[in-house]
Amino acid sequence: MIRLSEKRIVVTGGAGFLGGHLVRRLEKMGCRNIFVPVYPDCDLTRGEAVERLFVDHRPEVLIHLAALVGGIGANRANPGRFFYDNAIMGLQLIEAARRHGVEKTVVLGTICAYPKFTPVPFREEDLWNGYPEETNAPYGIAKKVLLVQCQAYREQYGMNAIFLLPVNLYGPGDNFDLESSHVVPALIRKCAEAVEEGRDEIVLWGDGSPTREFLYVDDAAEGILLAAERYDGAGPVNLGSGMEIAIRDLAGKIAGIVGFAGRIVWDASKPNGQPRRCLDVSRAEREFGFRATTPFDIGLRKTIEWYRSQRLQTRPGGSS
Repeated sequence: MIRLSEKRIVVTGGAGFLGGHLVRRLEKMGCRNIFVPVYPDCDLTRGEAVERLFVDHRPEVLIHLAALVGGIGANRANPGRFFYDNAIMGLQLIEAARRHGVEKTVVLGTICAYPKFTPVPFREEDLWNGYPEETNAPYGIAKKVLLVQCQAYREQYGMNAIFLLPVNLYGPGDNFDLESSHVVPALIRKCAEAVEEGRDEIVLWGDGSPTREFLYVDDAAEGILLAAERYDGAGPVNLGSGMEIAIRDLAGKIAGIVGFAGRIVWDASKPNGQPRRCLDVSRAEREFGFRATTPFDIGLRKTIEWYRSQRLQTRPGGSS
């Protein structure tokens, strides 16, 4: 077990959605030596930038959150970038951490790494039992490469690198850009804009039948930091809430909270993505005492409240 408050910590992606919440938690824990590399000043796809990061900041703990991410549309439009950028960032960072003797390396994977037809709930042992769902396979496989690297470096060099598999995250500060957002923020924005514009219909991708699991961003940050301090195992660990909801039911729930009473039209010509997603979260609780605590409805309301507050600030006559 390590005490993060006593360590020099580099958090890649620390200026992003999850990273911002995680850095704030580190600060509350008393961590005073945290560095967050920011693009384009530090382009993690470039080897020289990664080397300079380690030379200049000499991290004792590396938490690698940085990733090129997006929903089904973004993954389909950029499969090459989603593979290359995510793979090369992780490969170079983990190698640099090995060469510079970093005490603990924490790497975030993705639920997209699981096979398309993984039995529910997804168990870590099933990770290699098939090919990921096609629309996000390049992203998922890029992340699986990093798991292999962590395990290989542990075996050959004794490197303490751990690998976590989070489900879809949501919460205040999420990405609400419809071109690149995930399903929760996309649904919130579509419903909210329909209410604002007086429209009585919204169109959503697929047929609404796939299921998803969601983890509130503050819970995810807590899980990562618990693992960073308490978990030293070679095996990957799921981070989730253990809940499962159909996209159709999710859309109805969000519409109800936002106040959209119109019709939801499903465009079945668009892909559904993976049929079901729900994790077995028992390993995280057993190994480092993590259990998600934010009820889904409360997390959704907090996310919607945050989005509405941002909308008010950016409208003409708002505060920004």
